Amino acid sequence: MSHATAHAPALKMGVPIPNGKLGMWLFLGTEIMFFTAFIGTYIVCRLGSPQWPTDTHVTHINIFLGGVNTFVLICSSVSVVLAHEAMHKRQYQVATKWMVATLALAFVFLAIKSVEYEGKISHDILPGRIAETPALALEKLGRELDAATGLPELRRQENDIKIAKVAGKGNAEALDKELTAVQTQLDGLKNVEADYRPLRDKIKSRSITEKEAGEELQTLQKKYPERFAKVHEPHHILYGNIFASTYFIMTGFHAIHVILGMGFFLHIILLGTSGRLGTQHEVLVENYGLYWHFVDLVWIFLFPLIYII
Repeated sequence: MSHATAHAPALKMGVPIPNGKLGMWLFLGTEIMFFTAFIGTYIVCRLGSPQWPTDTHVTHINIFLGGVNTFVLICSSVSVVLAHEAMHKRQYQVATKWMVATLALAFVFLAIKSVEYEGKISHDILPGRIAETPALALEKLGRELDAATGLPELRRQENDIKIAKVAGKGNAEALDKELTAVQTQLDGLKNVEADYRPLRDKIKSRSITEKEAGEELQTLQKKYPERFAKVHEPHHILYGNIFASTYFIMTGFHAIHVILGMGFFLHIILLGTSGRLGTQHEVLVENYGLYWHFVDLVWIFLFPLIYII
C-alpha cells in the first residue's frame, strides 16, 4: 500500500483547461454583461419612445456600409480560426500570415466605420447637439448663423471697448486702436449683415418654417460659401439625442474592442516575424481568437438592431 501511495498521481484542483483560457472565458463573461447593459438600454429607449428615428435619410445610417462591415468581421473570424489551426500544425509562418490578414480586415472595418462617423459628424448628429423640435432647429440655425458671421461677438467687443473708454479704464490710445479695428471689421461685414439679417429676424420672430429657412440658407451659402458652408440645414429629429447617444456608445465601445484586438494580433505578428512564435503560444493564439469571436458576435447583434430593425 505504501508503494501504491507513493506513485499515486497528484490531484489537480480546478477545471481541466489552461488557466489562460479560463481567465479569457471569465473576462468574456464580464464583457457580455457590459454590452448587454448597452443593448438593453437601447431596446428600452427605443420601445419606450414613439416615433423613434428610423429614416436612414434623417439618421444617416448607412445600411450598405454596415452590411459590408459585417461581412468583413465574419471573414476576419475565419482567418483567425485558420491562424489557430496553423499553430496546431506547427506552421508558424502560415499562422503569422493569417494574423496579418485578420489585422488587415480589422483596419478595413475601422476605415468603413470612420466613414460612417464622418457622415454623422458632418450633419451634426451628435449627442446633445440635435434639435428635437422645429423651434429648437430654428434656434440652432440662428446660433450657427451668428457664429458664422461673427457679428454678435464683434458688437460685444465694440460695446465693451466703448464702456472701457467712458469709464477711463486702460490706455486711451490702445482702446482707440482696438475700437477702430473692430469697427473696420464691422464695416467689412455690412453686405453680409444685410443679406443674413432678414433670415435671422424671421428666426427670432418665429415667422418662418424649417423648409423655408433651409431654402434661404442655401441662398446664403451660394453667395458666401466660405462663410456659411459649415452652417447646418435646419431639421429636427425627435428623440435624436437619445438615438445618437446609444448609437455612439455601442458602436464606439465596439470600435475600442476592435482596436484592442488589433493589438493582440500585432503581438502575434511580431512574434512570428522575429521567429519567436512557437508551441508555447498556441493557447495564446486561441485566447486571442476567442476574444475576436466575441467582438464579431457583438457586431452580429448590433448590425440588425441599429441598422435594419
